[in-house]
Amino acid sequence: MLFNLGNVLVFSILAIAFCAVHLALGKLLRPHNPEAKKLTTYECGEPPTGSAWINFNIRFYLIALVFVIFEIEVAFIFPVAVAFRDWLLNGQGLFALIEILIFLGILVVGLVYVWAKRDLEWLKRLQPTAAEAQTVAKESELPKAA
Repeated sequence: MLFNLGNVLVFSILAIAFCAVHLALGKLLRPHNPEAKKLTTYECGEPPTGSAWINFNIRFYLIALVFVIFEIEVAFIFPVAVAFRDWLLNGQGLFALIEILIFLGILVVGLVYVWAKRDLEWLKRLQPTAAEAQTVAKESELPKAA
């Protein structure tokens, strides 16, 4: 038992030493000439514009995340579709079909949930505050001038 832990300890020490030696070699061998242009933020080959402290719209992240989730889920369907014929021949077709339908049902429930929360809309309408709603209600009650 201790021999196995000793192996882990030796390999951990070797890994840390390997990393430290290579980081030290890189520090010694690479050139060090910092310039203002090298220290600026890299923006896809374009010169940076504006401040880095801006409000970032999170909608792109949410839509991209939902897309990735559903794309991965669909990718899981392909191996099942390939193996489905073998399951049919082995007499497990109904069981496999029920599993596939449950899987797709979970996907549909997730899609309905995201759709109901209106996370698939790129431009969301802002809900009026209580004060704004009262102002609109009062304006609609005023008599119209003819």
